[in-house]
Amino acid sequence: MENEEEQYQKKLQNRYQEAMKRAQVEQQLAEIAKRLLDAPAYERLTNIKSSNPELYRQLVNMLISLAQQNRINGKITEAQFKDLLSRLTQKEERTIEFKRK
Repeated sequence: MENEEEQYQKKLQNRYQEAMKRAQVEQQLAEIAKRLLDAPAYERLTNIKSSNPELYRQLVNMLISLAQQNRINGKITEAQFKDLLSRLTQKEERTIEFKRK
């Protein structure tokens, strides 16, 4: 019985540590994004984070890769951020054709 409780405590502790690591990574990503974006663009990014976390991750990873390649001069404005966003979310336009007999 005591062994089961020890295992349970270890699992809880591991989950807590993993959650703390994820939170720390998220905080670091947010800090990096804050340094690369101006205030309106960062605000837009945080709105995206709450509505679409996967897109948020893709955008932050794109920003980080652009910064590593030295393709960012100064802070990214909201207009530039919108352009990045449109490039990332661009979908093929579907057309429907009706064939008449």
